[in-house]
Amino acid sequence: MKPALYAVALVGAFLIASLAAFLLAVRPPRLTVPLRPADYRLTVEEVTITAHDGVRLAAWWSPRPGAPAVVLLHGYPAEKADLLPIAGTLAPTFAVLLVDFRYFGKSEGRVTTLGFHERGDLKRVLDFLETRGVRSIGVFGFSLGGAVALTTAAEDSRIRAITAYAPFADLKLLGRELYAWLLVLKYPLVESMLLWSRLFLGADITTPAPQAAAARLAIPVWLIHSRRDDQIPFRHAELLREALAKNPRAEFDFMTRGYHGELPSDFDARLVRFFRRALE
Repeated sequence: MKPALYAVALVGAFLIASLAAFLLAVRPPRLTVPLRPADYRLTVEEVTITAHDGVRLAAWWSPRPGAPAVVLLHGYPAEKADLLPIAGTLAPTFAVLLVDFRYFGKSEGRVTTLGFHERGDLKRVLDFLETRGVRSIGVFGFSLGGAVALTTAAEDSRIRAITAYAPFADLKLLGRELYAWLLVLKYPLVESMLLWSRLFLGADITTPAPQAAAARLAIPVWLIHSRRDDQIPFRHAELLREALAKNPRAEFDFMTRGYHGELPSDFDARLVRFFRRALE
């Protein structure tokens, strides 16, 4: 085979590999969480919220008349049931809404867009809460959920406070970290994945980056991250702290121990205090 044919074959193989990586990212195996609201003495209404493109999002609504509401956004690739322990903590004080992101849990959607369309989905969630008479809204977001909360709050002033646990600061950076074992090839791989994003989803789904969005926020933000996080490197917390440096209402809780999903000590009481101070 001539060198030119070798080059074409290598490029073709690389593009196929990048396509496979892209499809795995937007259609990952979904994690099923075997928890139910009754396990936490929660009485919920199963509601459906329609996104701007017609995708129907599944949610659990636990009302508390006259109280502020907290929206709970799960991580990737889990579902809303993963946050039921936190919902149980908040429900005695706040109305609570747990939402399955598109593609995950019982929501519709052929793919996850890793935060791109999910911003619009969260805005529809805020619309729903307004129809239920809620005027003061906070968001707790874990991992992907935290990134979505930050980017949406920069565009929608109805979000008055955010607790973001282990969000990524930049999806492109996260991709390069995930494929760091490829050394220099991680750069063209991630760029090729973005080409597939534009082709199949019509957009670069890495923009806007939560880091850029966070720099525009003046609302209370509690950022939580562990230096030992095994899924979202601590570098993302550092970038978000830099972005939030001019926000006097930003708080930071950086743990020296604990992996992705492990909460800091006395978390439940501190979470309630944070949202009570910010929303009431």
